[in-house]
Amino acid sequence: MRFFRLCGRIPLPRRQVRCNPDPSQRGETMRYGFVGLGNLGGALAASLARAGFAPVVHDRDPAARATLEGLGATWAASPTALAAQFDAVITCLPNPAASEAVLDTLLPALKPGATWIEMSTLGRDDILRLGHKAEAAGLNVLEAPVTGGVHLAAQGRITVLAGGAQDVFARHRPALQAMGDRIFHMGPLGSAALIKVITNMLAFIHLVADGEALMLAKRGGLDLKTAWEAIAASSGTSFVHETEGQLILNGSYDIAFTMDLALKDLGFARDFGQAFGVPLDLATLTEQTFRRAQAAYGGQAQSTQVVKLLEDLLGTDLRAGGFPARLE
Repeated sequence: MRFFRLCGRIPLPRRQVRCNPDPSQRGETMRYGFVGLGNLGGALAASLARAGFAPVVHDRDPAARATLEGLGATWAASPTALAAQFDAVITCLPNPAASEAVLDTLLPALKPGATWIEMSTLGRDDILRLGHKAEAAGLNVLEAPVTGGVHLAAQGRITVLAGGAQDVFARHRPALQAMGDRIFHMGPLGSAALIKVITNMLAFIHLVADGEALMLAKRGGLDLKTAWEAIAASSGTSFVHETEGQLILNGSYDIAFTMDLALKDLGFARDFGQAFGVPLDLATLTEQTFRRAQAAYGGQAQSTQVVKLLEDLLGTDLRAGGFPARLE
């Protein structure tokens, strides 16, 4: 996995910082740096570029450079090289350690009053700790993890879950709307981390359940394409069934999200359950299933391959014609 990729309620005390004049108040488009251009980050940065924000972007892997430059983005040689120029820097990285490492390189270069927008999926303790560090350096902080899948990010239709001060959220809402079509301000910093983990926890539970449902249909002699359509039209449907279910039936499993990332998020859910005294029986069973899949297929396997455990156990595949290899 490359380094720069591809993310009780406690309000974060906010230090008074000297804000730069809001470019939008001067009739100008606010400019952004963007670090982390993996499957998700690359799609988000592309949406920002298409909307005319002309971001300056960086990733240790230059694979996305040509595409983004073709959309009007500018490539930077390092995070530091882009930090001093802009009103805000967005990060979208695979884990808290990567986020902290990049933040540490940005802090000496960012102007006081600039904003760090963290779009990675972090635990609440992580974003609160890193947020304190950034605010102590004179920055504003906004968390904005997303949910819905890489295919929706590529369309600019992903859901954005924001946490932070209302004025900071309002200042950067136009950029968030360029990347997603449903924007929720969840409350103070840390709030978005909690709801993002909740949504991912549900998605992984639904994924395991959908595999079992499709296997029942197959072993019961039903046509899988018709069964998928019937479930999608029923009270038993889910977003996961309607999206990732298609990739299972195609056999590609290609959701652009790894087993390691799924287990990271399920670990966050487990931690929240312990912190808030909520027994998470289904989430615990789902995490155990994903750990078996990780052992069987590797941490970089597609998260949808958790369903392959059941296929391999029963010697029965879940293939059906007419389904795409990737979601568009």
